[in-house]
Amino acid sequence: MIVILLAGIVFAGMGALGIYASRYVCAGQTPVPDGPAPGTVSIRLLVIGNALLGAIAAMRGLPIAALAIVALACAVLTAIWVADVTLGIIPDVFTLAPLGAVLLAAALAGHWEVGIAAVVPALPFAFLAWRSGGTGLGWGDVKLAALGGPLIGLQGALIFFAIGCAVAVIVSRVRGSAGKPVAFGPYLAAAIALPLAIMTPTF
Repeated sequence: MIVILLAGIVFAGMGALGIYASRYVCAGQTPVPDGPAPGTVSIRLLVIGNALLGAIAAMRGLPIAALAIVALACAVLTAIWVADVTLGIIPDVFTLAPLGAVLLAAALAGHWEVGIAAVVPALPFAFLAWRSGGTGLGWGDVKLAALGGPLIGLQGALIFFAIGCAVAVIVSRVRGSAGKPVAFGPYLAAAIALPLAIMTPTF
């Protein structure tokens, strides 16, 4: 019980760190003109969500090293959530930097299949970004999808990204914003964070 409580506290702190990291990186930037309408984020809900993910991961008995990786990933995903909702962008520092680190670690360990897990889930998003000129679905979403593949595995990425896409379509229709640019980052971030907490890690 103590481990679960501590994990919740640590994950909440990492979520808060992600929020402030996003604000620091995006300071002085303005919303993308042809992107989704700027929105607001609830710091409280994001922090609580991270705490719940940490508690769930700890309940499953993940080792400390795995919990640390999941906590760091959740911090990055939280930063992406905030940046995309408020500005309609996903800074490369939150996608390419961790992706490069993951691919380098996998290559050093001889796990070349991790590269496939990064490329395959990103391909459909890359096609949609290309077709829309980066306005309907941005290239930041493509890089996020590439990051998600190695984190939750190829099969997990295909399944949960499909669910995330379906949820995004339903929400846009309910809000009456179908056909307009959507901040897709939060849906992908959630589709990565949730399986990280409930599934057996691929790392």
